[in-house]
Amino acid sequence: MAATKLSIIGAGSAAFSLSLVGDLCKTRGLSGSLVSLMDIDRDRLNAVHTLARKYAEELGADLRFETTTSLEDTIKDSSFVVNTALVGGHSYFEKVRQISEKHGYYRGIDSQEFNMVSDYYTISNFNQLKFMHDVAKMMEKLSPKAWLLQAANPVFELTNLISRTVPINMVGICHGHHGVDYIVEVLGLDKNKVEWQVAGVNHGIWLTKFLDDGKDAYPLIDEWFEKELENWKPTNPFDDQLSPVAADMYQFYGRMPVGDTVRNGSWKYHYNLETKKKWFGEPWGGVDSELGWKWYQERQAEIALTMQKVAKYFQENPKAKLLSKETYEEIIALAKDEVKEEFAQGIYKILDPEKKSGEQHILLVDALLNDEKVDLVLNVLNQGTIPGIPDDVAVEIPVYADKDGIHPYKIEPDIPERIKKMYLMPRILRMEWALEAFLTGDRKVLEEFLIRDPRTESYEQVVRVIDEVLNLPENEEMRRHYSSSQG
Repeated sequence: MAATKLSIIGAGSAAFSLSLVGDLCKTRGLSGSLVSLMDIDRDRLNAVHTLARKYAEELGADLRFETTTSLEDTIKDSSFVVNTALVGGHSYFEKVRQISEKHGYYRGIDSQEFNMVSDYYTISNFNQLKFMHDVAKMMEKLSPKAWLLQAANPVFELTNLISRTVPINMVGICHGHHGVDYIVEVLGLDKNKVEWQVAGVNHGIWLTKFLDDGKDAYPLIDEWFEKELENWKPTNPFDDQLSPVAADMYQFYGRMPVGDTVRNGSWKYHYNLETKKKWFGEPWGGVDSELGWKWYQERQAEIALTMQKVAKYFQENPKAKLLSKETYEEIIALAKDEVKEEFAQGIYKILDPEKKSGEQHILLVDALLNDEKVDLVLNVLNQGTIPGIPDDVAVEIPVYADKDGIHPYKIEPDIPERIKKMYLMPRILRMEWALEAFLTGDRKVLEEFLIRDPRTESYEQVVRVIDEVLNLPENEEMRRHYSSSQG
């Protein structure tokens, strides 16, 4: 048993933070640990702190908690730092998107081919990249042996940036591979008899191996698409793992796209709302359309408010039992009808004393500290794991972790060459462009992103949109960073 200090930066994201706390409560090997909750939003931070302490107390977990608005305080003496912060929040993303669309860039300048996820910004996201890089450098100074578990987007760019420039232990973590679980469930397979691998880059992973009881299970996917696809309807904007776009990408590339990879196809699926609806289904056209993203944003805001109501409830009713049926019903009643079902499912998942959240962070911590070997899917530098991909590029691959670190599994069979040449390499180049811009401060590199964008009609259009983004009040540091190369 090994007690540790684990810090969560951006802990005001209640559902995610409580998922990690729940996993810690259910991991006896980490008893006695200190959880440092850090956020600049004191109200949201206090809400998470109240709920975390209450949950740990009722489960009888030996955990201590602290809250802070100071990066230095949370990082100092920490062994693990989970960074989930979003600099500027979604409101900044929407400002950039509105400016972009005014200048002719549907869904924003950061919506690029093979990178269409609506909050995965790489061109205008200097503040996020700078903050994450600064956190890594602060860890090098204050806790040089600690592990950085990078959870906030853009995971691909950040894992590459930090792994290449700051000599600390770091890994990027995402949960897109759970798309395989969905496929297994829909096909009616016994997950204990299924063997699978995914490989690629973050938000660009592919089902390279899929066996059921030792036999190739891809024919089952073929059969499902043949019989069921024409009747498919999305249940929500995120429901796309077995959508027409997934089927079309599978047909072209020869392997199934998994998780957010389905959202990150070519322009074929993303020209406009009508196109998105064709491929991602009615009525939303996927989560990355103007309709789907509005649906998501409204629900996220409402769930965050509901979490604060729940925290207030326990402050006013300190004797209420979090794990009791009566209390459960009362806190679910705090949610508005449009999010009640989703909120109830989320709360139930967190509160279940037997099951863990499905997030990988605490599993990794337990493996590294207590030698509890575990299979994971993580973002680490390639180092020869995927042939044809440079060694210094972060790939998302199956690994196992133990006290000696993180060890990649062999990708067998290999990723098809068409995926490497027509999907992964173009996406890797976009990552390299983003890092080139950030590290050099050369505005011309930002411009080149858009010069090569099919939505661009003139160089003057590129100059105007970048000028307006740089002139946002919150982008003062970004403006200075790129000022030396304005032309």
